[in-house]
Amino acid sequence: MDSRPARAGTRHRAIRPAGVSPAWAAFAGAAVLAARALARRRTSALSVLRAADVPFLAFVLGLGIVVETVVSNGLGSALAPLLPAGTSLPALLAIAALSAGLANVCNNLPAVLMLLPLAAPSGAGAVLAVLLGVNIGPNLTYTGSLATLLWRRALHRHGSAPDLAEFTRLGLLTVPAGLIIAVLALWLALRGIGG
Repeated sequence: MDSRPARAGTRHRAIRPAGVSPAWAAFAGAAVLAARALARRRTSALSVLRAADVPFLAFVLGLGIVVETVVSNGLGSALAPLLPAGTSLPALLAIAALSAGLANVCNNLPAVLMLLPLAAPSGAGAVLAVLLGVNIGPNLTYTGSLATLLWRRALHRHGSAPDLAEFTRLGLLTVPAGLIIAVLALWLALRGIGG
């Protein structure tokens, strides 16, 4: 029996829980905030357009398209055996570690797009372990997270260059411990609710 239709349906539910892409929710939120600021004359249309950072948005869109193409053409199949099934503590730790490692290699947005569909069949615990990995883990590198890239761009714009050595040193001190503690808390919570 072919498992592809089931996986595709699972993938759709995992990424679009209400049948709506999260991009539309983000766009609606940004539009409401921009409209409110424009109505109160706290900003101008040109300032809103500059703040939108269209080249960076195009980069993120391109990243999503590339990831979808690569995953659809074999990377998803290659990653599937690496992702443990179940929600035992070792499985959750392995899922979070793989997610963190992948986020640092290719950024957390592509990592979450690749791993959520693979983790979804194992249930909410596995999905949450992926989310912990792609949100805590990328703090090891500047390029690991879109939030860090945005933070770095904002600092450069204001003339303050972040120190790469200090960032990396603090990441090495905090990320592994933070990830282990968060996954342990997740595992305990799942045991407490019977998941």
